[in-house]
Amino acid sequence: QVQLVESGGGVVQAGGSLRLSCAASGRTVTSAAMGWFRQAPGKEREFVASINWSGVNTYYADSVKGRFTISRDNAKNTVLLQMNSLKPEDTAVYSCAASSRLSAPSGSRRSYDYWGQGTQVTVSS
Repeated sequence: QVQLVESGGGVVQAGGSLRLSCAASGRTVTSAAMGWFRQAPGKEREFVASINWSGVNTYYADSVKGRFTISRDNAKNTVLLQMNSLKPEDTAVYSCAASSRLSAPSGSRRSYDYWGQGTQVTVSS
């Protein structure tokens, strides 16, 4: 089993930045693909970013490309999401996820087996 705990959410003005962190414990995730997803009120959960096991390959949703950066520190079992130039439409609960089957990045929710509880990000206009 893998436990994932997100932190770093909060309230920020449009144009601002936040950095989310996801700490993994339990079974190691150093060989697993990791991802970030978000869910706004009344909407389905959507893909944000994913990273492969080594951190070399990344994959982003078009809506965040060029503004968000995903990275990982396998020594610390941590995945980060740096979010810059935030927009009100980025407001959502952000959750990290880990795959037990894939080492390459994926934008599909079905690729991930473990999920954190999420952290709220609110961007005011």
